[in-house]
Amino acid sequence: MKRRFLAAAGLFLLGGAAACAPGPFRLEDAVPPKIELRNDESAGRLQVLIDGREALAYHYGESLDLPHYGPLNSPRGKNMLVRQTEPYPHHRSLWFADTVKLNGGRAVSTYNALYTGREQAADPKTYAPPYLDHVRHLEFIRLETAGGRAVIEARLMWEMDGRTPVLEERRTVVVHALEEGEYLLDLTFVLTASPGDVEFVSDEVHYAWPFLRLEKAWSGEGGGKIVSDTGAAGQEATNLKPALWLDYSNTVGGETAGIAVFQYPDGRPRRWLTREYGCFGPRRADDQSGKPFLLKKGASLTQRVGVLVHAGDIRTGRVAERYRMYIEGAWK
Repeated sequence: MKRRFLAAAGLFLLGGAAACAPGPFRLEDAVPPKIELRNDESAGRLQVLIDGREALAYHYGESLDLPHYGPLNSPRGKNMLVRQTEPYPHHRSLWFADTVKLNGGRAVSTYNALYTGREQAADPKTYAPPYLDHVRHLEFIRLETAGGRAVIEARLMWEMDGRTPVLEERRTVVVHALEEGEYLLDLTFVLTASPGDVEFVSDEVHYAWPFLRLEKAWSGEGGGKIVSDTGAAGQEATNLKPALWLDYSNTVGGETAGIAVFQYPDGRPRRWLTREYGCFGPRRADDQSGKPFLLKKGASLTQRVGVLVHAGDIRTGRVAERYRMYIEGAWK
């Protein structure tokens, strides 16, 4: 974005007098980054491109265990997330899942949906569809772009035993192109217990809303640093600790960049899952985290977070400043 401002200002200085340009140059007249959506329905893949380069993609094909987002590319185009890995092949770059019970029935773990697939006899570590339990993308409600902003709104269904509905989900992702290849995702997940009463039974250890899983090179194991808004650093000091935001930054291949996740404030404290191997994310509010609770039929549960992909480290990436901008509504 800075280069765009300089270019626009330069054009004005070089040609403004000859063209008799009306009035002085204004920053708000600069051209914003261009966002484009490319949807490949046959592949179940929706790309988000900023100035012609892929920033991220949403995978939603019918054969998946659960929809997810990946890659999440750095400002210079390096993928920062891992889609599937050992020893946790159920990890999915950036994803949303949980463990629930419908009307007092068995536990349904979309977090472990991969392991409910048809196991391939030739390789006991390989799983394939159909998946007994899964999250299914039903349809896009809205796909639109305007002014450096893209909106992706979708309807999904959490299902058990093939096609038995458990939870209805409305998911909205607003992508804001910032400057120099940086971008912000504003994600809102709304779960509604349409089919019946749903009990959430996820433990305190194995869930986040949503999860992110970094490539090893970007993680703590690769020299990356986890830091929260409190100044706490590293897994031991940040895991299960309250925070408003958390940043994970590193230098890989000569590029310093990071991913910060912002809690949208609602007056209810939240703790975090953090791992040096690269998995992290916010939890639910404390009164609904690490203990069973019931979502009555027809009731809804919402989580909203921001995900900032930034150049530089926590300081040069202006993470604290951008968190304030996010909660104050600078990007809408």
